[in-house]
Amino acid sequence: MKIAVCPGSFDPVTNGHLDIIKRASQMFDEVIVLVVINPAKKPSFSVEERVELIGRVIKDFPNVKVDSYYGLLVDYLREKNATVIVKGLRAVSDFEYEFQMALTNKKLNPDAETVFLTTASQHMYLSSSIVKQVASFGGNIDSFVPECILDDIKNRLMKDK
Repeated sequence: MKIAVCPGSFDPVTNGHLDIIKRASQMFDEVIVLVVINPAKKPSFSVEERVELIGRVIKDFPNVKVDSYYGLLVDYLREKNATVIVKGLRAVSDFEYEFQMALTNKKLNPDAETVFLTTASQHMYLSSSIVKQVASFGGNIDSFVPECILDDIKNRLMKDK
């Protein structure tokens, strides 16, 4: 069985993330959407909230589950017998950092392979940071995030609810 891990902060999960998750679910036997805990970041949603939101978003994908982890991604892969890391790329600027991470992960775990999926063109501009910024100024984020979690995100992020 080929297990893939799709890591990220997912603060919050966006339609761009969902696009990558859905496509990965069609390529691998099992996909674990992994909320990676980064102590250097100040998230808008707790780890538990992000796991719960992603759980709602992926409920219709039987081979996808969600988890969280604090530590090296390659250690998580070993624990779960996963060999593939799936990363979404929006632009060339994403590639430089992700390529560096892929090489580091490969050095730390020679069994780990990183697969890059380019984001669908309608989501190329989209990031969690953009969602948070637009929402914080009361902008319309309806087309940025999955409908099943839209109200949760609006309630947390919009100043003028």
